[in-house]
Amino acid sequence: MLEAFVALVPVLDHWEVREIGGREVIDALVAPGHRARGGTASPALAAALAAWPGAHYWADADRGHLVLIRPLAAGRRERWGLHTLLFLLTVLCTLGAGAALLGRWDPWVTVSPGSATAWPVVGAFLGALADGLRFFVTAAAGGWRAMLAGWTFAVPLLAILLVHELGHYFTARRYAVDASPPFFLPLPPTLSPIGSLGAFLRLRSPVLDRRQLLDIGAAGPLAGFVVAFGVLVWGYATSRVPAYAGAAWHDLHGPYVLLAGQVLPLGDSLLTLALRHLVAPGAPALHLSAPAFAGWVGAFITGLNLLPLSQLDGGHVLYAVLGPRQRTVALLAVVGLLLLAQLNWSWYVWVVLALLIGGGRWSHPSVVVPDRPVTGARRWLGWLCALVFALTFVPVPFRI
Repeated sequence: MLEAFVALVPVLDHWEVREIGGREVIDALVAPGHRARGGTASPALAAALAAWPGAHYWADADRGHLVLIRPLAAGRRERWGLHTLLFLLTVLCTLGAGAALLGRWDPWVTVSPGSATAWPVVGAFLGALADGLRFFVTAAAGGWRAMLAGWTFAVPLLAILLVHELGHYFTARRYAVDASPPFFLPLPPTLSPIGSLGAFLRLRSPVLDRRQLLDIGAAGPLAGFVVAFGVLVWGYATSRVPAYAGAAWHDLHGPYVLLAGQVLPLGDSLLTLALRHLVAPGAPALHLSAPAFAGWVGAFITGLNLLPLSQLDGGHVLYAVLGPRQRTVALLAVVGLLLLAQLNWSWYVWVVLALLIGGGRWSHPSVVVPDRPVTGARRWLGWLCALVFALTFVPVPFRI
């Protein structure tokens, strides 16, 4: 490391070295003759940066403010066995959910033991636990073969979730932020129609400034949205308008799926509303294909993550752009969600989950250097995330 820093000394005017979260951070002022012009640096600076054993970026290229970061210790050993097991279990659960969606396998053929107890809450919990265990036993006994039919739902959904998390992961690594690989959260299709609670990763070292926070927070939903949009186009093109027959269909409108023969009506975002009218103009309802439902779920999760609350992706992005003023927007978002809960009770659940993720706060915690603003050239990422949120947010997710 000493040789790499010695190579930088001739191109720097001043520098300050700090140790933050197991990393060495150097705030440097580049000499005027070596500063970035048009996004490039002088040959001497470029050569010195190429030899630097870590990350670097311009905090303010016009003023020559350069930030250099390097880890002080070797990378920690990851628990790849745990990550792999969780991913494989999620693959199995989403395959089961997809097969159930297609009517190729019925995970609900059981009598829940919940009715066998005088305590309904305890009974419901025991019933859910029994159903979940039964799913894995059934799969291990050969039922996984029938579940393979659900790949048209499982593969696109897992692609959306994986790309979302990898967007966070690789951007964090770009800034030498210690990030874990993604943790996937499987949930048996007896308990969830999508077979998963999503995925997450842990940032194990503090985020230095709002520039880092913006890029890391925005990378996941933007990357995931690109995949979700492609899946939605494919899925909606393969969906079909139902044949209306009987009084049971008279009130059916909007997108829906069938689960165990029961209709699950879904809400529309601006994006899915536009796609629905594009592929089935004038039709009051659309029966979503398996990939369409995967795209709907992926877009819905993207919109949820972009809510400007606590430590959701939207909270990261908004704090990066607005700083402490994020708490005001977050409070308004909480009020708005509580109003939407009068239309659909599930928003109470999302509000509670968002607050739990943020440690009971709707505001975002400070970064290490909160006073360093995001430069105008990067603020477009915030506007792009706002656009994606507007396209994917579903005011009434489930019309039940």
